[in-house]
Amino acid sequence: MNVGSNQQVEELGKLNQLKDDFLKTISHELKAAMSSIQLAAQTMENLLATKQNPQKSPTFNRVLQIFHESCDRQKQLVDDLLTLCYIDAKAKTIQPELIDLNLWIPDLTELYLNRTQNQKQQLILDLAKEELKISADPMILERIVREFLHNACKYTPADRTITVQTEANESEISLCVINTGVEIALEEQELIFNQFYRIPNNDPWKYGGTGLGLTLVKKLATMLAAAVDVTSRNEQTVFCIRFPKKPAKFE
Repeated sequence: MNVGSNQQVEELGKLNQLKDDFLKTISHELKAAMSSIQLAAQTMENLLATKQNPQKSPTFNRVLQIFHESCDRQKQLVDDLLTLCYIDAKAKTIQPELIDLNLWIPDLTELYLNRTQNQKQQLILDLAKEELKISADPMILERIVREFLHNACKYTPADRTITVQTEANESEISLCVINTGVEIALEEQELIFNQFYRIPNNDPWKYGGTGLGLTLVKKLATMLAAAVDVTSRNEQTVFCIRFPKKPAKFE
């Protein structure tokens, strides 16, 4: 067997290992969410059977919170898996619209204000002074930016900043999410958008994850004729989606 064949076998082995780890993670996440829902249901049944006014019990409110969190987690996981299947099957129909980023971004980021405040993070908008308009499917673009913001909220320590920035040069318009207080190792930056890959970094808020999000981001960006990239150094990580000023036609 020649060197090229050996390398192909090695790469295939690595991919299979990543795939196996990914499937184990997905199974664990699904089981964990269902176990939480089942335990919450049992606790709720006990409260209803033993408490005269169960709604006044602190346990009742906590059980409701577990229901909501577990259902949201399960729904997001299923949505991500379905989206990944649709993309691979090219079943998603692109519906591009002209989007003014300086008007669109504030409405989207408002959804993250409470979350960042609760985590003692500072959310900053650093939008270009000039009007920046792109042609994109707004639902797909929102999915990408929300993934960037979710990761920023997830990995940014308390008392650090998350910045949403727009800028333009002669060839492209960029939308970036910048978070401080965390770095991604160079070797991980090269793998981060690969399917089945999960970042092993510390998660101070214990949100967990499945490794699907950035895989979806890369595939969705390709559908928008855009590019995504990441840079990380000096306790700062930057995720960007970049649109050419003269976009290619949507496929």
